[in-house]
Amino acid sequence: MSERKVLTKYYPPDFDPSALGRQRKPKQAGPRVITVRLMAPFSMRCLTCGEYLPKGRKFNARKETNQEEKYLGIQIFRFYIRCTRCSAEITFKTDPRVNDYVCERGAKRNTEPWRPLKEETDEERLDRLEKEEEERNAMEELEAKTVDAKREMAVADMLDEIRTSNARRDRTGGGDMAPDAPPRGRGGRKAGTRGFGSR
Repeated sequence: MSERKVLTKYYPPDFDPSALGRQRKPKQAGPRVITVRLMAPFSMRCLTCGEYLPKGRKFNARKETNQEEKYLGIQIFRFYIRCTRCSAEITFKTDPRVNDYVCERGAKRNTEPWRPLKEETDEERLDRLEKEEEERNAMEELEAKTVDAKREMAVADMLDEIRTSNARRDRTGGGDMAPDAPPRGRGGRKAGTRGFGSR
C-alpha cells in the first residue's frame, strides 16, 4: 500500500495544470438540504404503523433550510426522518414562536404542551364553579357519613361490652357487685388465690 502522508506527489509528464481550473457549479435553486444526525425532540407515534418513537431516539435526518421560511428573522428548519419500523417518512420543523417543534406529516405528537386552552365564557366559568362547589359539598357529605359510621360502630362496641359484662354478672349471681369486680371468697381474698402457708 502507498503511504498516506507523502511530501511529494507524482505528476505525469503530460500533466497540464491549466486544464484543471476551478469549476463553478450553478447555485442550487430552492432549499438547501444536508444530512445531519439528530435525536427526536419529542415523543411521537407513526401514523402508518402505530410505532411509538420516544424522545431522544437518534436518527439520520435530512435538514432542509428554506430561505423564504422565517419567523421574525429566525430561520425555520425542516427535518425528514424515517420510522424505525415501517420506514415511512416523518417530517417536523422548528417553531420559534413557542420555542419548540411542530410535527407536520407522518406522525402525531403525543403531547402538545403549548396548545392554548379554550377561552371560557362567563357562563361556562359559573357552571364550572358550581360543579366544583357541588363536588366539594359531596366530599364533605361523604366525610360526615364516614365520621357518623365510625361513631355508630364505637357506640355499638360499647353496648356490646356492657351487655357481656351484664351477662357475666348475672351468671355469677352477684347482683350488688361492681360490674367488673372479681368474686371474693372467705377471708376477703379473691377466690382461687391462696396465702403462702395454705395448701
